[in-house]
Amino acid sequence: MELKRLRDLREDHDLSQQKVAEQLNMHRSVYRRYETGERETPAWVVVKLAEFYKVSTDYLLGRTDNPAPPSPAKRR
Repeated sequence: MELKRLRDLREDHDLSQQKVAEQLNMHRSVYRRYETGERETPAWVVVKLAEFYKVSTDYLLGRTDNPAPPSPAKRR
């Protein structure tokens, strides 16, 4: 997981860790551990964050520098 991207996306959207944690239905302390790398981020959280920020999971995972999610026509 590209941890800096998580924090940067949150800050770019002017959100607190608490607000993001609420979107994920978890305590802020749990989300903070994902953002700092103290805890491995589960796949379901990566998917929810990608949907929330409207970016691709590959972008969150550091596999691409292009944040755009795949277009519906390209999905299989």
